[in-house]
This record gives sequence, C-alpha cells and structure tokens, in this order.
Amino acid sequence: MTIVRVSLLAVALLLSTQVMAANSQQDKMKSCNADATAKSLKGDARNTFMSTCLKATASAPAASMPATQQDKMKSCNADASAQSLKGDARKAFMSTCLKK
Repeated sequence: MTIVRVSLLAVALLLSTQVMAANSQQDKMKSCNADATAKSLKGDARNTFMSTCLKATASAPAASMPATQQDKMKSCNADASAQSLKGDARKAFMSTCLKK
C-alpha cells in the first residue's frame, strides 16, 4: 500500500513539473509575440525577432540586447527593414542601434 502511494506521489510530481515548464514556454511565447506586435514587425523581420526572443534565457530576458555583435547586427537589420529605412536614414538608425 505504501509503495503505491509513493509511486503515485512520484508520478504527480513529475507531471506537475512538466506542466510548469509548458506554462513557462507559453508565457515566453505570449510575451515575445506581444513585443513583436508592438514593434509592428512583419515577415522575415518578425521571424528573426521571434527566434531571438524565444532563445533568450531566463537570465537574459527578451527585452535585453543580444549578446553577440552578430546577433545585434541581425536584430538591428531586421528592425531597419521592418521600418523600410533606406540610405542615410538606415545608416543613422543602424549606427544608433548597434551602439546600444
């Protein structure tokens, strides 16, 4: 009888942990989606942003800047494309964005 109770308790703990992890991923998806919508991103720019946002760890929230220069360049380029910037306006935007 005790073995059955311990087994049921172990299964319940395992399932609750998986549910919490799923909720965490769902919350992250909602947050990233809301951020992308707020920035009015569409197409490839949105896909790039969502990918970067969803890969962010708990220690590095989605609102923080990308860790590497290459990631920063991709993010800034996607934002500039989303805003349809060209010429000097794009250069100025990229310069400011990369300095952050």
